[in-house]
Amino acid sequence: MTLSWKPEGYSNVSPYLIVTGAQSVVDFLKQTFDAAELRRYDRPDGSIMHGELRIGDSVVMIAEANEGWPAVTTNVHVYVEDVNVVYKRALAAGGESVQEPQVQEGDPDRRGGVKDPSGNYWWISTQIG
Repeated sequence: MTLSWKPEGYSNVSPYLIVTGAQSVVDFLKQTFDAAELRRYDRPDGSIMHGELRIGDSVVMIAEANEGWPAVTTNVHVYVEDVNVVYKRALAAGGESVQEPQVQEGDPDRRGGVKDPSGNYWWISTQIG
């Protein structure tokens, strides 16, 4: 077997979230998107130094903010099979509604948005047209 230049099954681009409350975001992603934890390296205090979760065909990386790496709020877009179902799961997982799923004129997607426990925005879409 030849070693690849990237891990098998990883896309070329992976969002890397530096957050306050990384474990709460991990739990949110698992409950909302059925994210699977791939790797996790904790600091001595138990906080997440580096974690990787698979959502569908993509990997999201995450770390707990610290003095050298402050939290940065970000936006992430995720295509899902049923935006209405996933939006409701996100709210049940502790997400805050930003926009109920809807179709905007000229947009082939039905899209909704939620804010995770750390303040990041997750835009959830299903292509319908």
